[in-house]
Formats: sequence, structure tokens, C-alpha cells
Amino acid sequence: MKHYESILFDLDGTLTESHPGIIHAVLYALRKNGIEETDREKLLAFVGPPLTDSFQQYYGMSREQALRMVDDYREYHQERGWKENKVYEGIPEVLETLCAQGRKLYVATSKPEPIAIRTVEYFHLDRYFGRVFGASMDESRSQKGRVIAYALSQIREQSPVEAGSTGEAPQILMVGDRLHDVEGARENGLPCVGVLYGYGTQNELEKAGAAAICPEVKDLPGVIAALEL
Repeated sequence: MKHYESILFDLDGTLTESHPGIIHAVLYALRKNGIEETDREKLLAFVGPPLTDSFQQYYGMSREQALRMVDDYREYHQERGWKENKVYEGIPEVLETLCAQGRKLYVATSKPEPIAIRTVEYFHLDRYFGRVFGASMDESRSQKGRVIAYALSQIREQSPVEAGSTGEAPQILMVGDRLHDVEGARENGLPCVGVLYGYGTQNELEKAGAAAICPEVKDLPGVIAALEL
């Protein structure tokens, strides 16, 4: 029988509804560089993936141009955008339940680590998480697979003797709302629960290979338990 002793949570779209601040920051960066975007729905695609990838994919920029856009994005987001955010209803209760089951919880996000830590603390979610792992400010660690690899290395370094009753390494699960979470988890040999209350779709998550789909926040403990049967 499986038992996921540790669970990695994505942040944007999994723990918090963050799109207002992200969209405002993207609009700020675009306008600063002479680009007027009227389709706000299009900018929802910026929630989750590394920003450099999104600026290149949706606006045809080079990596160098995209990195400059990220700097402009951060001017707004670090001052105001990170607060234009809210915790999904029911998340604290779900985290409380998982902690009561003896599980160790961590955050693994493509958001820059200092901003991710500040966000988790601002919304008083830090009481549930052993540590917050995020992207590096220089974008060298922004792909979700790299963030997860970094998180795993730190978790295992901190607790090298942690193991289940069989002496095997503890089993770890990822929870996220976008294909990048599923693919990043798979790169590191982890299963991923895809949540539908965030910014991804069921088709996206299933095609990416999610181990299970969670329709609503309240369903998460049960979905995880079902994976352990």
C-alpha cells in the first residue's frame, strides 16, 4: 500500500487565485514596452509557466527581450501584484487535514522564491509548510522540473534517514493545476494530482499524464487517499 509522506504543492492556481496580480503585472510590462493588449483572457496563460517562456511564446520575443520584460513585470508585481491574490476557499482546512494525517507539506512553484515565501507568509499558510521552494531570481531555475528537482534535493538532504517502515525512501506526490506541474513531476519520477479549480483544464491535465484529477478543493484529501489504495 502506498503512503505519500510528503506532498509538494504548486502555488498559483493550486493554493491561491493569483491571476489578477499576474495579469496586471503583464499589462504593465507590455505597456512599458509599447505593446497594448486588449485581450485580458489571453493573459491567463501567463499563470503557472515560467514568464520568459510565456513572453517568447505569445509575443514572439527572444530570450533576451523576454528577460527584460520579466524585469518590468517584477516592478509591478513585487510592489503590488503579489497582494492582488487570495487563498482558495477551503485550502486551509485541506492543509490542516493533511498535516493531521502526519504528512509533510512543501510548496514548489515557478514563482521567484522570495515572492513565493512572502505570499505564503502573508496569507498565513506558512504554518502548514515545512519550506517553500521557488524559481531563482535570475531565471536559471524557473522550469517546473528544475524547481521540483531542487525541492527534492533539499528535502532529502535535510532528512537523509527518513524512510518508511520498509526502509525505502518516503513516497512523494505533486499537486498542481497545469501541465507544467504534471510534466515537471514526471521528470523527477513523481506522480501528480491535477486540480480543476485552478487555471488548467481536465483535457490538459489528462493529456499530460496526471495520476488523478481533483474537481474541487474539498475533494483533495479523498483523491490522495484513493491513490494510496
